[in-house]
Amino acid sequence: MQSYQTTFSIKRLWIILSAGMVVMFGILLLLGQQIYQQAPPIPEAVKAASGETLFTHADIDSGQSIWQSIGGMEQGSIWGHGSYLAPDWSADWLHREATALLAMSAAPPPAGLSATQVDAMRKAALREEMRANTYDPASGIIMVSDTRARAIRQVQQHFVRLYAGSDPASLKLRRDYAFPVYGRLSVAEARQLSAFYFWTAWGATTNRPGQTITYTSNWPHEPLVGNSPTTGTLLWSLASVILLLAAAGALVAYYVKQFDVWRSDILPEGGMAQSDLLGQAVITPSMRATAKYFWVVCALFIAQVLLGILTAHYAVEGQGLYGLPFAEYLPYTITRTWHTQLAVLWIATAWLATGLYVAPLLAGRDPKFQRFGVNFLFVSLLIIVIGSFAGQWAAVHRFFDNLTANFWFGHQGYEYVDLGRFWQIYLLIGLLLWVGLVVRALKPVLQQEGSKSLIYLVLVSALAIGLLYGAGLMWGQHTNIAVMEYWRWWVVHLWVEGIFEVFATAIISLLFVRMGILRTATATVMVLFATIVFLFGGVLGTFHHLYFSGTPTSVIAIGAMISALEVVPLLVVGFEAYTRYKVEHEAEWERIYHWPFMFFAAVLFWNLVGAGLFGFLINPPIALYYMQGLNTTANHGHAALFGVYGMLGLGLTLYCMRGLTDIRVWNQKWIRISFWSLNIGLAMMTFLSLLPQGVLQTYASVEHGYAYARSAEFIHSPIMQALVWARVPGDVVFAVGVFAFAWFMFRAFLPGKNAVSDR
Repeated sequence: MQSYQTTFSIKRLWIILSAGMVVMFGILLLLGQQIYQQAPPIPEAVKAASGETLFTHADIDSGQSIWQSIGGMEQGSIWGHGSYLAPDWSADWLHREATALLAMSAAPPPAGLSATQVDAMRKAALREEMRANTYDPASGIIMVSDTRARAIRQVQQHFVRLYAGSDPASLKLRRDYAFPVYGRLSVAEARQLSAFYFWTAWGATTNRPGQTITYTSNWPHEPLVGNSPTTGTLLWSLASVILLLAAAGALVAYYVKQFDVWRSDILPEGGMAQSDLLGQAVITPSMRATAKYFWVVCALFIAQVLLGILTAHYAVEGQGLYGLPFAEYLPYTITRTWHTQLAVLWIATAWLATGLYVAPLLAGRDPKFQRFGVNFLFVSLLIIVIGSFAGQWAAVHRFFDNLTANFWFGHQGYEYVDLGRFWQIYLLIGLLLWVGLVVRALKPVLQQEGSKSLIYLVLVSALAIGLLYGAGLMWGQHTNIAVMEYWRWWVVHLWVEGIFEVFATAIISLLFVRMGILRTATATVMVLFATIVFLFGGVLGTFHHLYFSGTPTSVIAIGAMISALEVVPLLVVGFEAYTRYKVEHEAEWERIYHWPFMFFAAVLFWNLVGAGLFGFLINPPIALYYMQGLNTTANHGHAALFGVYGMLGLGLTLYCMRGLTDIRVWNQKWIRISFWSLNIGLAMMTFLSLLPQGVLQTYASVEHGYAYARSAEFIHSPIMQALVWARVPGDVVFAVGVFAFAWFMFRAFLPGKNAVSDR
């Protein structure tokens, strides 16, 4: 009867998961269609009332391509998405244009008005003019007054001087923004770039047809033009909090009801294994071939951290490192590009290598040519990393004369998917090859007796890893940036944050079952249930990144409500932590896996703090309205990306090293130093520097407007600079952990005489 009930429960969970994913992805695609239809239009021309043409469609298109080629989101941001040192260019243009137009609109006021009344009257006229939608769908032309045209030309000249000039004021701003020392644009290129900036600001200040809110839902906060949170932004934020509380109560009640059942059924039917079953497994040639993947993980991890330290230093010395001319060769745009890409690459490599290692481990043998496939994929990944990085360096240093060539082989300018389109396609092919290698290796396991649900979940998530990266090919060189953002977050949110986590959870549970410390049926039910809860909030939770990216208001409604559910599973982390502790301390032989288990425990902690607390801090629309693109985002990103996915990658690396090295000669001192230094250093980095910076910026954004919170004046104020320096202790401690991990790996693969195996 118990077996029937368990089988029925598993089958029911599969039905719920399958039906739910069809519904969730259906809604995701439906709203995607609305984004295509309601994105801010790119005009055929922007004209003054006098007939003068200010910008053409070609200018805006070329400007977008130029912006991509010089680093795009890695040098400032658009609509809040990108880097944090240079301004948000859409907010910066908007504020400069509004200020210039207000100064030019100083017509003689009617007699008898006070200075306050005159100021209010002029600002009201300014808001009316800048928010009016003069785009004609028939002709594709935006008309502006002659006075506004002069203001636009004035702002354009500012950007021409910034990107192409050499006057002292512009050079100072270039240093403050950490622009490259070389690689200035031509005057013509700077004018086209300014056309793109104008269009993004126009979308942020112009009302949608027949509505009183802008294409970006009144983002950014800019009092001069009347940009303030919409009623929907506030109400959907309140509704999301109410839903969070209700869902949290329901989930906790369910866990309380089921926990005794799971706890009693958690151990295998025959009891805990009396020895390390995986320690008796045959290490196949393809499994041994994965060792070099983990060496590359270590090398990329070190490079990523060193580039992060250099990138952070550019915040106080924009074009140098203690007087050394690093920026001549590795400017901020490049260091940040490589820093963010390496974060994804080394973590993903650890997870991919785990899949290649575990599949033959479970099957007990290699399929034919499996080792060749593992080695071929490794060489391909190296070519992709080296080739894409070389292309990005060449793009930022202006070696690509052709913008189309830059798009294919240089710098796409979109955060986390910066690599050129050729390298994107190559990486997609590599991921599909990885899927094939994992599937063919697991084929014998599918022919064995017993429950196959965990295996199927591993296979489905592996296939999704390969396919979802393909969403990055859905935009082209000249795609409207609102549409591009929709697809980019398929890659960043669904691929990196979603499916990889499902894959990791499934494969860890599968390993626990094979180790003889977890019952198959209970593990299957718990993993399926966790996957349902996670993905039901995670798929449509993609929209919380798109509240103010030129998307319709329905995105705010769905994103706010559903993304609140992403936090709910984190409220029962205590249950999972207790369950993990129980199964990880049942037998003496489990001491062998102490440090992999410790890294998995750190994942739970940072999932609660980094993804949960720091994530929900910026998740409600009303919060993100003021915080988007501030250091509150960087705070969440560091704590969640490394704290959750990085710690998981390191834990999986240690797990695989169990079979690739002799665990009896592991030097536990170095891994202990690494574990605690990484966790303490990350905590210092977030709580002493990134979070306080973000809070101060949020105050400035609410009080003075978003443009001020991102301005050089505020970013380089004494208190902000002091908080940048406050990051140094945490960075040092964290770096100690990185190098300790590298040294531990070196000693593990090439053990010395003084290795110690005590815990």
